[in-house]
Amino acid sequence: MIIPSIPTRGRTLDYAAPVYDLLEPLCLLNKQAEYDDTLIKTLDPQPSDTILDLGCGTGLLCRKISQLLNPDKGGCVTGIDAAGKMIAAAREKRGSRHCRFEAMAAEHLVFPDVSFDAVISSLFYHHVPLDLKQQSLQEAFRVLKPGGKLIIADMHIPTTFLGALVSHASRWLFLQPQIGENIRGVLPELMVNAGFLPPQTVAHYFGYITLFSTTKPL
Repeated sequence: MIIPSIPTRGRTLDYAAPVYDLLEPLCLLNKQAEYDDTLIKTLDPQPSDTILDLGCGTGLLCRKISQLLNPDKGGCVTGIDAAGKMIAAAREKRGSRHCRFEAMAAEHLVFPDVSFDAVISSLFYHHVPLDLKQQSLQEAFRVLKPGGKLIIADMHIPTTFLGALVSHASRWLFLQPQIGENIRGVLPELMVNAGFLPPQTVAHYFGYITLFSTTKPL
């Protein structure tokens, strides 16, 4: 199945789609199950929830979330990614009637206003330039229902020496100024600027990833 990628100034990972399921656990130091479980526990999905995953990759997190949803009650998770090859792999490996995948840029969501109970994103925002970070958060705010949750896990201000080393090396090795933005600590302010309540820090991983939780005011 060929799915065209969506034009965006963010970095897309089409080239990594064939090996993404092998690379992601290595990047997470073989703690992916624990990491995903913490995200899902923070999300606390209810059986009837509609959930959006920004930058879903090959859909592993979506699949885990879908197992807690009841499609007969309207429960559904939708993963979006601008990389067409990621979406093709996600549909093939993990698609179902209540675990759906669409090629879409996070800064231009095609969903109606207030159409999701929660939005989640894992390791997406360090691929996105500052203005698109803000625009995608504004889009997340728009599609969330009042009181809806926003859960983000991504690179942030390093909390250990090793985390700082990995963060700064990654920024220069991969020529990604977007990483530099994240490790300066921009995400919480961007969430507030988009309309969300000040985010809570839930957990830190590997000295450079922080898990945030916030909500859209009622």
